[in-house]
Amino acid sequence: MPLGVAIPAAMAALSGAIIAGVSGMTGLINPFVGVGLLAALLLMVWRPQTAIWLLIGGWVFVGIHQEWASQLPVGLNGEDVVVDATLLSVTASGGSQRLLLSVNACEAPSDAPSCRALQKVRVTAYGDSVYQVGEQWRLTLRLRPPSGFANPDVFDFEQWLWREGIHATGYVRQEPAAVKLADAGFSVRRMALDVLDNQPLSERTRRWLAALTLGEGERLTQDDWALLNATGTTHLVVISGLHVGLVAGFALLLARMASRLINPTNWRMRAWPWWAAAVVTVGYASLAGLAPPAMRAMVMALVGLWVLSGRHAPGIWQAWWLALGLVVVIDPLSLWRPGLWLSFLAVGWLIIIWQGRSRPRGIKGWCWALLRSQLLLAPLMAAAVLIAFERIAPASPLINLIAVPWVSSVMVPLALLGWIFAPLPLLGTGVWWLFEQALGVFYALLTQVVQIWPLWEPDQTLIYPLSGVLLWLALCWGLPSVPPWLRGGPVLLAVLLPWWSPQEPMPKGKLRVTVHDVGQGQLVELRSQQYRLLYDTGPRFQAGFMPLQTLWSPNQHFDQVIVSHADIDHAGGIGALLEDHSVARWQAPVGESLPVMATACERGQAWQRDGIAYRFLWPPAGSNTYSANDRSCVLEVSVGEKRLLITGDVSRDIERRFLRDVDLPVSVLVAGHHGSRTSSGVQFVQHAAPHHAIFSAGRNNPFQHPVDDVVRRFRKQGSCLWNTGHDGALRFWLQKDHPVIITPMRPQPDSAKRC
Repeated sequence: MPLGVAIPAAMAALSGAIIAGVSGMTGLINPFVGVGLLAALLLMVWRPQTAIWLLIGGWVFVGIHQEWASQLPVGLNGEDVVVDATLLSVTASGGSQRLLLSVNACEAPSDAPSCRALQKVRVTAYGDSVYQVGEQWRLTLRLRPPSGFANPDVFDFEQWLWREGIHATGYVRQEPAAVKLADAGFSVRRMALDVLDNQPLSERTRRWLAALTLGEGERLTQDDWALLNATGTTHLVVISGLHVGLVAGFALLLARMASRLINPTNWRMRAWPWWAAAVVTVGYASLAGLAPPAMRAMVMALVGLWVLSGRHAPGIWQAWWLALGLVVVIDPLSLWRPGLWLSFLAVGWLIIIWQGRSRPRGIKGWCWALLRSQLLLAPLMAAAVLIAFERIAPASPLINLIAVPWVSSVMVPLALLGWIFAPLPLLGTGVWWLFEQALGVFYALLTQVVQIWPLWEPDQTLIYPLSGVLLWLALCWGLPSVPPWLRGGPVLLAVLLPWWSPQEPMPKGKLRVTVHDVGQGQLVELRSQQYRLLYDTGPRFQAGFMPLQTLWSPNQHFDQVIVSHADIDHAGGIGALLEDHSVARWQAPVGESLPVMATACERGQAWQRDGIAYRFLWPPAGSNTYSANDRSCVLEVSVGEKRLLITGDVSRDIERRFLRDVDLPVSVLVAGHHGSRTSSGVQFVQHAAPHHAIFSAGRNNPFQHPVDDVVRRFRKQGSCLWNTGHDGALRFWLQKDHPVIITPMRPQPDSAKRC
């Protein structure tokens, strides 16, 4: 493709992707898409030369809709399917293994929809089977369509699954047993990982070498990623332009040296060194797994080699657009990955701030160029990261001034040099030992800096104003001919804005309640002016994952945590609270076995905070004769005439015992036992007659909560029904003389009809 047509080609690819994204799964039946296709055909008849652009846009459009079509049909949710699959990755997760599978064949039950379109699934495997990347297995899987929890201001896992091209999630059934169909074939990448694993180096060094040189980011631990995120240095670890560019440059240097020896008279005119460098670049990116960052870097490196070869003289922006267009055509889903825009934004801004300037000379010139680039790049990238991830690393501009040259000039060359000398064990290990020392310096620096300037997650109301100020700062200092007096304004605003909040402080007597979406479990957060309470902590899954870990940034403080009882779906998140947060007071029923010292919740206990009244209706003082469910702490919260009632997992018999103690009217009831038939008895529902009833249950849970009988009881009373599995997290305010309005995180078309 000539570079002269790079911009229209890239625009055609972007247009196809955007139209496909807007049309969603409806595809061609969307009327706007139909009109667009008709207009495209008319344009092609009128201007035949536009056919190539329409073809590019159509290719991307079809590719994205192929991803929609490959998702697991709803009719196979919770059904067992048998697949023949190749293992793409294997990651240890607690006492289980997480497998990413490329599906070669899929067989569904005879009376169920077909699963032949399924291409990639992510499952958890329990048991003793040992899986290796590249092997082929026949597995019985229980799958569900890609989904995630929907909570306020948290990572959208469902969107991440879609943009990574994962079409279903689930787990491997232990019966019938998995059968290995074929061993893993020869793989240079796997052989390289085996070489690393056998090196006499520390575990940390081996995993960082795998990440830096082979793109094995999954080998890094959660603590590694937390440190990188907090310092704004994640871009240094993934296989990116830095690594691929170094490989391409080194390969070109060696090839041109060889050309000079072979053809001393006209070596500058030889084209093969550039081709050799391109082949090495593609080979290295393929060895690194061709993950999206590596693929982007490979394309941009190839375009760079083409431009630097001097055989064409395109504008630098044509090369930028060509790289963007090729990436979107090759991987249409990359348009929805923040990494795509962050990388191209960074390169584009570097082009702007260096266009028209002479090439740096000498050590002093290159040091000044690095300093200028980092200072001008930092505010723009901080604004982009703040919008994409709603966080900012205050230390990022400073740490990158040191980390970028250290990683690019010391660590990465040593890591790659170690591979060159790997056939000579002592020499290769010696080079990697030097890398280990450099990594220790790098790690110590990041650890020290993050203790001084930890990761900052600003209030939601500050994200866009602060991003705008940072963008203004970047433009004022990066663009030429900006008046000096204009450059000082954004600097002052960037310093002052974090101390200003457009939100008024929460008034006394107003309570914000959030029933979080945590799957088959319960976690309710109550927050007033100066008081923060949790009722239950959510579940802990078999793999060790606790949904509570995803809800807040570390170092949150909770004044009180009430654990209704010790069942894993209510008390499973205690470990995450102990590890990442602080709790002033714990309460739980007598006789519950918990990893914390908790005072007893007893019937009749009452307290007030910020003008809001709290009262326990159950269990009786000193009672230890009931079952775990029937010992649940039952909490009533009153704000004027508005009331919230949370009953834990108590049974219908217990509901009748505290029935007369319930103050009416009940504005919101978090229904007992997730909507199980053992709770929410007829007498209790008729007496409480809540205006809103919330079921904290998992989507498509195996218990079918809430059960039909319970749902009908509440509907008969005219209650508005909500389900976290269906609606996501539910948030509402309790305030005197104000109606209760519940806001779901997943708005449904029928939400206005449920009351």
